[in-house]
Amino acid sequence: MKWAILSGIEGNLAAYEAVLADIKLQRRGIEAIYILGDLVGLSEESEKVIERVRNPRAGELQPLVCRGWWEEQCLLLHGMLGNGEPTELINKYGAEAVKVLWDSISHSTIRWMTMLDFGFFELDCLLIHGSTVSVSEELTPATSPIEIVDRLSRMQANYLFCGRSGLMFQYQIDGGTITSEITTLDRQFSPQTINITTPRQVIGVGNVGGKSGEASYTIYNPYSNQVEFKKIHYGVKKGFANTKI
Repeated sequence: MKWAILSGIEGNLAAYEAVLADIKLQRRGIEAIYILGDLVGLSEESEKVIERVRNPRAGELQPLVCRGWWEEQCLLLHGMLGNGEPTELINKYGAEAVKVLWDSISHSTIRWMTMLDFGFFELDCLLIHGSTVSVSEELTPATSPIEIVDRLSRMQANYLFCGRSGLMFQYQIDGGTITSEITTLDRQFSPQTINITTPRQVIGVGNVGGKSGEASYTIYNPYSNQVEFKKIHYGVKKGFANTKI
């Protein structure tokens, strides 16, 4: 049995429907669907996506959902995360994005977002949107090995699945030793050494809705540790309507 792992629907209902259709075509059954955040975005269909995720149709699995960057920005905007402000949203998309997000997400959905987990720990796998440090942090193939090991070690995970970067990748660190050293103008700190006894991986699961007409997600077999990246195309010719973000 396998897991389907998604992230970044971003209010793109057509993309999500395309992924669900592709999941149904798998020759061997999918036992769980994980959505690693960013269900909503600057889209008029964000509420429809939430409704679709929360109410699967007959024969469909109930997705397990954790909080993403967009959900965190919504909670900050509505004052549901302490005294913080959605500064990252404003810096990236401008002040006008605040009104768009405020108008497109209902208060009942905001309450639902407050109940979302930060991530999931299954077997030796951690499934989160960003990293063990922050929902905003992007892990990519360019991230340093010492950072990767640190993020994995914080939760004692051998496999970390993340969706913040929107990329599909496998970053593997085999057994061995990693040494880092920091030198400042004032002093040189003692080297930090981390011993790795078990191979570990970070897997970028792709992005469902960020690119119109193309959706990507990941299938993982937790019993064989096999990772399969899926990229599908959808649109009028495929029986799905294009959605612009």
